[in-house]
Amino acid sequence: MSAGTRSIAGSSTGGPVAGPAVTHRASGLLFALAAAAAFGTSGPFIKPLLDAGWSPAAAVAVRAAAGGLVLLIPALLALRGRFRMLAAAWKLVLAYGLVAVIGAQVFYFAAIGRLPVGIALLIEYTAPILLVLLAWARTRIPPALLTIIGAVLSVAGLALVINPSGVDGLDLLGVVFALLAAVCLAGYYLISALPMGDLPPVTLVSAGLVVGAVGLTVIGLTGVVPFTFSFDDVVMPGLGQVSWIVPMGVVVLVATAFAYLAGILGAMRLGSRVASFVGLVEVLFAVLFAWLLLGEVPTLVQAAGGALIVAGVVFVKLERRADLPA
Repeated sequence: MSAGTRSIAGSSTGGPVAGPAVTHRASGLLFALAAAAAFGTSGPFIKPLLDAGWSPAAAVAVRAAAGGLVLLIPALLALRGRFRMLAAAWKLVLAYGLVAVIGAQVFYFAAIGRLPVGIALLIEYTAPILLVLLAWARTRIPPALLTIIGAVLSVAGLALVINPSGVDGLDLLGVVFALLAAVCLAGYYLISALPMGDLPPVTLVSAGLVVGAVGLTVIGLTGVVPFTFSFDDVVMPGLGQVSWIVPMGVVVLVATAFAYLAGILGAMRLGSRVASFVGLVEVLFAVLFAWLLLGEVPTLVQAAGGALIVAGVVFVKLERRADLPA
């Protein structure tokens, strides 16, 4: 957990601080859940674009660029002409764009090119475990029992929801790519929870998305990853044939602009570790939206996995609540 978040949750020993601290963390939980739900919409709406001929890198580049532009006016209004503040935070903006926007996406897409999707996701979503191990290494304090129980339950639930198959003969390079995606996902939560001083969160998100879009475009133009577009109509279940702008618009507004902003607001209040565990709920929302929008009915095993993920998040939250003043 970042120093800035720690000061909110545990810097005082007096009772009067507990109320505002609890309220602050409750709002953080709402932001984190909203971000998970918003990120969960991306799959069902990106899939028709990929089926129509979009490459993943091109779809993410447009998604990031448009999302950054959507937030541009609010970002400028929040900045109030203090551009020196943005320039002073260029390292934070660059890290957000490279790690949170580019790294997790590119390494994940590289992983699923060599591994079954379920295996790649299972490895990538070990990010909360990486954050627990990082905190252990930095503080020399072993994780609390509730955190360990929550981590075990969450990983077990994630395995049931994703239902990975094809574990024999895993491609070593694919595993490396998936692990790098997990590191970048953990980095996303760490960066989001860092103290930003007076830099407005919306400004960081907007600038970071634009940086990520530029970086992805450069990567695509160099031919490292496929970079193709298609402006033909796409088929949306329940809607029939629609313009490509419809699914892309949902991805830009909901799964990008709103999701990244809500995610950083949640991580600022919860800290990187708790926010990362809450982020696992994104997988449940993705299954739910795939059911509602694509007709992909979840199984009873997936439902049981979802219950385990929620139980794991609750255990981690209970451990964090123990840090609050009485």
